[in-house]
Amino acid sequence: MGGGPAGLYFAISAMRRDAGHEITVIDRDSPAATYGWGVVYWDNLLDVLFRNDADSAREIRAASALWQEQRISLGPGRVAHFAGYGFSVQRSALLEILTRRAVELGVRVEHRREIADLTDLADLGALGGVGTPSRPDADLVVAADGANSQLRTMLDGQFGTRTDLGANQYIWLGTPRRFDNFTFAFERTPAGWLWFHAYPSSADISTCIVECAPGTWERLGFATADAGEVRRRLSEIFAGPLGGQGLIDHPGRPARWQRFAQITNRSWYAGNTVLLGDAAHTTHFTLGSGTALAMLDGVMLAQMLYEHDDVRGALAQFDRDGHAALAPLQARARTSMAWFERVDALLDRMPAGADGPDPVEFAYAMAVRQSDQPPWRYQAHRAMQLPVVRRAQRALDTGIRWYLARRRGEPVLSARPVPAGGGRPAAPAGSGMPAESAAREPAERETAGRPEHVVPVGPSAGTGPGATGDVRRQPARAGGSGARPAGS
Repeated sequence: MGGGPAGLYFAISAMRRDAGHEITVIDRDSPAATYGWGVVYWDNLLDVLFRNDADSAREIRAASALWQEQRISLGPGRVAHFAGYGFSVQRSALLEILTRRAVELGVRVEHRREIADLTDLADLGALGGVGTPSRPDADLVVAADGANSQLRTMLDGQFGTRTDLGANQYIWLGTPRRFDNFTFAFERTPAGWLWFHAYPSSADISTCIVECAPGTWERLGFATADAGEVRRRLSEIFAGPLGGQGLIDHPGRPARWQRFAQITNRSWYAGNTVLLGDAAHTTHFTLGSGTALAMLDGVMLAQMLYEHDDVRGALAQFDRDGHAALAPLQARARTSMAWFERVDALLDRMPAGADGPDPVEFAYAMAVRQSDQPPWRYQAHRAMQLPVVRRAQRALDTGIRWYLARRRGEPVLSARPVPAGGGRPAAPAGSGMPAESAAREPAERETAGRPEHVVPVGPSAGTGPGATGDVRRQPARAGGSGARPAGS
């Protein structure tokens, strides 16, 4: 249930391990419908994707944009920098790739199908005992239908679901401004501070998530303003960092202000039903790990089903190991969310010069919001503000990125997406998916057979305020040792 990254990548991962599975993915939306913008990830996720299914991994990387360094702005000319790099991909492009790959592997994907109540589940054979020859009872039911999971709600009480809402308001928009860095921009208004974080999504669109404190949101009248007015006023407030290019929304489904919902569940499974991705857990968007976690959930569950003789044993281990690995990440996410909920007060009490708080000092406070750092980290941060140091670090990052790409068999890609019209099949209209470069080296085909067990990989090259990548999840091998990454 749910045709997002969690459900689709689980289906791919399970079929790669056992082509005899019969898997159906059911989604209520049309194939081209997606309501997010871009999602970010780091090298550690690419390592897992190439080991798990190289075909889809190559397409995901080809559709992705590379961003280098992180930029924190407190107004015109008041900028601080962090090193590091990462990748981002338009959500619509990601879903198109995963859907096509799932179908290639024999997964049945049903769009525009609503599962509204228990009767609909029973008709699918998802409750057991009521299967028909055309639709036999399901051995496993996967709730991968998002943070507001309908399936989880239908089985109310069986998972021990808890929802905690953050205080701040945020809205997820796009912009035609092309950002080459992962950018945080803070702007002060008479009503209070507003900020966004932005990153490239495709060749000509960037994702832009705007956030502010509830008091600022109310004083600016956003509680009653319509979608068009919200975009207009935010475009004016952020005219400088947006280069005057404004903000855009998805046609037909305007973005809305919301408060972040942290979802936790006492158990991720009940009977033969298991929660996956955001249906099981959410982490605050300032950690940039939601989509990566959802896809890694799919790998982990598929591997455990492959290694266990019975579904119940696989689900029990998935629940046990997944909870243990996710706990530190969710704790970090709560800390990050709380820090941004107090950022107005922090900015207002920081020592200020004629133009306001020092962006370098503020950026360092943002970077260490989740843990204390040794003194040399601060000195390294000060050094990174020098252009010559940033150039040297970027050259080093380029070498690291090239080595990691070649190690996993990734074709060499240019630093940014090329315009549409390259050698890759065109994406659905409106997907924002860039074409693959015609000059790219041909990649060697993955050897036949099931994917190897996902092995531990090193931390991400991403660092600084918006990056995480050093979190580990326990390996899928029963009784194994070591660690595996839990997200980007």
